[in-house]
Amino acid sequence: MIVKAGLWVKVMTEVPRILLLGGTEEAVRLNHLLSERAELSVVTSLAGRTSAPTALNGEVITGGFGGQEGLETFLTEKSVDYIIDATHPFASQITNSAFMACQKLGINYLRLDRPPWPEKQDDIWIKARNVEEAADKHETYSRIFLSIGRQELTAFQQLSNKQFLVRSIEAVAFNPPASTVRFIQARGPFSLAAELELFKEYQIEVLVSKNSGGDATYAKIAAARELGLPVIMIERPEGPNCTTFQDVDGLFQAFLLGRNTCT
Repeated sequence: MIVKAGLWVKVMTEVPRILLLGGTEEAVRLNHLLSERAELSVVTSLAGRTSAPTALNGEVITGGFGGQEGLETFLTEKSVDYIIDATHPFASQITNSAFMACQKLGINYLRLDRPPWPEKQDDIWIKARNVEEAADKHETYSRIFLSIGRQELTAFQQLSNKQFLVRSIEAVAFNPPASTVRFIQARGPFSLAAELELFKEYQIEVLVSKNSGGDATYAKIAAARELGLPVIMIERPEGPNCTTFQDVDGLFQAFLLGRNTCT
């Protein structure tokens, strides 16, 4: 590295070395696009929260880096030239750590951020800034469909005398007091017909969802709209102040052109 204007500026290696932060469908596609190019060296990182992730090409590491300092050590030791951040829109901790590490070490950073779902006519959205606020909005509802991932269920543990339907990819531990819980383990995409049947079978009164965007799980939002049911929609956390890409092709072309969107 060299010092320029008081900042570290990384000298590019002959073979560009890329750390792809994954865990989404978009990251899988980027992994395949990048790994097809012999002139690139790609390492894909997964958080390790799913026991059977989608197959990826090349070197894959799981379990994180041990915080900001651990990530910076990894980037330095591996002489990483690019971070391509294709993590989930709600994975704010790793996104912010990656952005700050790139700023500090002079590494190129590109961020994929799929568009959030727009609120449409006939949607009944009750917006919440976070999962804790979402949990506070359930006083008038008894039959609750939690489709938010297992990491966020803790905020709902305090609710009592409810009937929960919990859907997640992995098995979860969730036992709120004096409540009934039905568990479904499933991975999207889900069809509208299947979601409508699910809502009716369990007599759902309200859906709780994060505004993750994408097509794989949107059918639950459409089903709630069709049935006239409210959705407690958890808004996205703020990300780094930089240009982002909404689709894989746009990000990949920017990478090929050598663009660094967050300097």
